[in-house]
Amino acid sequence: MEVAEILLGITAGPITKRAITNHRVLNEAYSYGSAFSRGLRIDLNGLSILLISGTASIDDQGNTVHVGDLRAQTRRTFSNITGLLASEGATWKDIIRTTCYLRDIERDYKDFNEERSAFYHEQGLDPLPASTGIQAILCRPDLLIEIEAIAMFRTEPKE
Repeated sequence: MEVAEILLGITAGPITKRAITNHRVLNEAYSYGSAFSRGLRIDLNGLSILLISGTASIDDQGNTVHVGDLRAQTRRTFSNITGLLASEGATWKDIIRTTCYLRDIERDYKDFNEERSAFYHEQGLDPLPASTGIQAILCRPDLLIEIEAIAMFRTEPKE
């Protein structure tokens, strides 16, 4: 199939979007005063795209967990993203890009990269997602890391 045929198939049907939620993993951001969705799902006639908002080491009540422990915060963040993916029928193998925000990239990048590499190995990712690491002031002073992700996967087109 040529690129033009693929694009025609994707664009021929309706485009729908809706919020992604998984309340067993994460509360809604508006529960503590933030105005964003945990993510959006866009369906394009058989192609689904998940745009997962910046996700951090928080519990299902919106509380920060693992304060001061970058490695544990990284693992919890990956777990939260895994839960969001699962709620939409996706896995880490569908992730095509991540953007990783670290409060102190010089201090924490080595530990973060070791945790990320181990997690990706556990997931059997090949190829690895495209990724960018950025130092940033995060929305809470007790958060050391936040990750946003984009996933793409095929679904059955709606007739």
